[in-house]
Amino acid sequence: MTNDPSDTPRPDEKDFLKASSEAKSKYGRFNLAIIGGSGVGKSSLVNAVFGRDWAKTGKGLPVTRGVEYFHDDTLGIWDVEGFEIGSSMPPREQLRAHLETIKKQPADRQIAVVWYCIKATDDRLTPADIGMIRELAADGLPVVLVLTKVDWSKNPITGARGVAKDLEAFVDWLEEPVDENGEPISIPYERVILTSTRDKHGKGKGHGLGELVAETLTLSPENEKDAFRIAQRLNLPWKREMARPIITGAAGLAAVAAATPIPVADAFTLAPIQLGMMGRIATVYDLELKTMMSAGALAQLGVQFAGQALARSFLKLIPGAGSFINAGIAAALTAATGEAWMRLCEQVHTGKIDLDKIADSWADYAPNFLDVVRKMFEQKVAKP
Repeated sequence: MTNDPSDTPRPDEKDFLKASSEAKSKYGRFNLAIIGGSGVGKSSLVNAVFGRDWAKTGKGLPVTRGVEYFHDDTLGIWDVEGFEIGSSMPPREQLRAHLETIKKQPADRQIAVVWYCIKATDDRLTPADIGMIRELAADGLPVVLVLTKVDWSKNPITGARGVAKDLEAFVDWLEEPVDENGEPISIPYERVILTSTRDKHGKGKGHGLGELVAETLTLSPENEKDAFRIAQRLNLPWKREMARPIITGAAGLAAVAAATPIPVADAFTLAPIQLGMMGRIATVYDLELKTMMSAGALAQLGVQFAGQALARSFLKLIPGAGSFINAGIAAALTAATGEAWMRLCEQVHTGKIDLDKIADSWADYAPNFLDVVRKMFEQKVAKP
């Protein structure tokens, strides 16, 4: 085989795109219903948790009066207005009609969890709110009561956050609601969560969002939890937990592929495994795959994907290793590449690296000799 780099085969982006497409089909779409009137802060809440300015995307699908569906590949948002003032139909009946309309939609649009939003400054639940929450629960939908636009105060000595006394009293009432006669009443929400997406000066990252995300995951159906982990943008450890088994699986496949040692010049045979791994990881981080894997990006990253350059430098440092990649080296190369790719995806996911700069940034994350040695050591330790 010639050593001319121009004769080296380049990886096929189809391996990446096929793997990412399969992963998207496997994980599916998470559908959230958000109920609340205009001005309650629904758009800000979704943007803070999911990183999508969905109200401006132009992807909204008007389903019926008072109901819109916004979606992309991994997230669907049902935006349901509280109720139409002046309508002859009671709010609970309006909502029931909306829910029946939603049930007629395809399976991949059905509601998993509901955020019922009211402004914290309202300090009360109206009879209409209570009726609609009961209707949602009667339909088998888990409801999180989200108090939005909370104005937090901070204790100058302890640093603890607090809220106004009126809001504190309202939250206490929500824990054990009673009617005007002091009789207990049932309001079947799962939990009350106080949130803000910005501080009172319009800055910062807000508060309560992590609790909201954690509760939403808890309430999600088991077969939709991974879809929610992918769609949300606040909890990176969840994404790492999903990505690492992908890396381990790819490393195992690479070891099988090199069970009979392969020449470094033929390390391209590992590329489909590595590209598939990278496509699945990119899906976990909910990144725009086709943009990431443009022809220009592949041209720059191809040799690294194939593992040739790293394999050559690695083998030079091992006396008597020759020019062949065995199962251990193949697995370590793939695992180190996967870890590096995961770190890079995190940087893009959190906005620290622009998506169109990913090819230029790979050199800063590509695994080095020590990364591969570390992975080989980990493999030896893991063996019984």
